[in-house]
Amino acid sequence: MSEKVIATNPIMPGFYPDPSICAVGEDYYLCNSTFSYFPGLSLMHSKDLAHWEQIGNVLDRHSQLPLEGADHSQGLFAPTIRYYDGVFYVICTNVTHGGNFVVTATNPEGPWSEPHYLADADGIDPSLFFDEDGKCYYIGTHPNPDGPKYNGDWYIYISELDTVNWKLVGDKKNVWNGALKGCIWPEGPHIYKENGYYYIMHAEGGTGPEHAVMICRSKDIWGPYVGNPKNPILTHRHLGNDYPIKYVGHGDIIKTPNNEWYMTMLAVRPLERFTTMGRETFLAKFIWEEDWPVINPGVGVLTDTVEINLPAWDPQKDPQSYTSRTNNKTSIPGTDKEYCFAQMKQLGDEFLMLRNYSDDMIKFSSNGLELKAGKDDIMAVASPSYVAIRQQHHHFTATTLFDYSTLKAGESAGLVLMQNNLYNLRAELSDGSCKMILCQAGIDEVVGEVELEEVSIANTVELSIVVDGLKTKVYAKDKELGEVSVANLSTEVAGGFVGCCIGMYASANGKDSDSYVCFKKLTYKEN
Repeated sequence: MSEKVIATNPIMPGFYPDPSICAVGEDYYLCNSTFSYFPGLSLMHSKDLAHWEQIGNVLDRHSQLPLEGADHSQGLFAPTIRYYDGVFYVICTNVTHGGNFVVTATNPEGPWSEPHYLADADGIDPSLFFDEDGKCYYIGTHPNPDGPKYNGDWYIYISELDTVNWKLVGDKKNVWNGALKGCIWPEGPHIYKENGYYYIMHAEGGTGPEHAVMICRSKDIWGPYVGNPKNPILTHRHLGNDYPIKYVGHGDIIKTPNNEWYMTMLAVRPLERFTTMGRETFLAKFIWEEDWPVINPGVGVLTDTVEINLPAWDPQKDPQSYTSRTNNKTSIPGTDKEYCFAQMKQLGDEFLMLRNYSDDMIKFSSNGLELKAGKDDIMAVASPSYVAIRQQHHHFTATTLFDYSTLKAGESAGLVLMQNNLYNLRAELSDGSCKMILCQAGIDEVVGEVELEEVSIANTVELSIVVDGLKTKVYAKDKELGEVSVANLSTEVAGGFVGCCIGMYASANGKDSDSYVCFKKLTYKEN
């Protein structure tokens, strides 16, 4: 009998939305959407579903991921990862450039192929299903073919997919338009085959307070599909505005070698009804009853912990893990982080940039990470010089130390808590002073300021952002610049589909510059 391990929810804290999972033997792979961030589609690996390591990003070359002009919550929507006959497949939608596409790899650590765009596949949220006869099917969503009667009036459709020529084959058949009458946004559909049925599991209600997981089944892949009379099979929309976990939906399922079933899904953890970290990845058990799934039987909602009947695994102790083989190049999700850039030659896989930045944006030297003062500022829908990691806790401190000696008049550099380009909080050095700047709806407010000479040592300055729930302070060295609420850096106010990230930036504020700001360290510690 295997020892039991305990997974803590969320299994991927912070901005890890739209999770898709697949099982390959005793290995599990998890992929999440990234929208306008680069690299695209974070890829995680585990052997026990409780402990995860990032083994790369599916789209790590600019040729794979055009993002020019993509709004913060455009770009890459929900991916699906699948494995069949020695090949990994990830299918996704780039809503800004190219639409639906597939990339493949024989090793999930990469390299992944260039995108195969599916010209006839309209809509979003595609998934793949490989049947026992080897045929591959595409399932996705698009507007009601008779014309949407209301916002969110969409249908789920299926087509056979030619994986040699990368095109849909035959008719596209609309098979389902949601479990509830007049439902909105049936999306994120996946096909599974079990118990002699084809199942379509999908989300509906929108990826917000009404989000839910639904399921239907048919003896034939083309239908007709019949809904589970107990739908929704998972939701928190009935638990009230102040329940600590909300927006639950977008599920995907796997079976372990022990013939146990688990579901990943997204959910959020608001504070005072404000969600700053975005949609996170959670885990639940399920069983089959009367050939329908029952999620967390006897409980019916997500739990803080999940008991898993698999051998415990630690990627930092397993010599065969990606983490060990790359000498901890990439940090373990959810942990404290300390980056001493002078000792690094490349960024870990957890780092994020925006859109398609220039090759000379960052470089490493014996002094640290050299970040170019880019022409674009942090509020531009462009490619600012910005390098970040995800916020993964409600209470944390992020600190950076940098050498400002090359920063020219009119240029800015510092630390930013970024919800999006119009909603962010900056600890910024510019024109001889350190400022705390809160940006709301694209309008900057200088909350506090201190002269640089009061806080600098040998051309360096240390800036910190301290987040305590929704209350946030900024420090320059030991000087407090002020305190604000970051409630507006939330999904509920700022809109969109992303969560906050924290990172370093340098800007020439609309001018061309050859300046590089040397960042010596970045630390992130849970408070």
